[in-house]
Amino acid sequence: MAKLRVKLVKSPIGYARDQKATLRSLKLTRMGRVRELPDNPAIRGMLRKVQHLVVVEEVEA
Repeated sequence: MAKLRVKLVKSPIGYARDQKATLRSLKLTRMGRVRELPDNPAIRGMLRKVQHLVVVEEVEA
């Protein structure tokens, strides 16, 4: 099963409240924070919503 490595590279300050909530639900609370998340449609949709704030890489498990 593939995973996604997600890094928060831009501050969510000044962006919409729902985008900030999406980052919190992904556990991306600080600049430079990296998380490995499962690759599924729900996570992909959340990442698409904040694609301008994060960098995503696919990682083989």
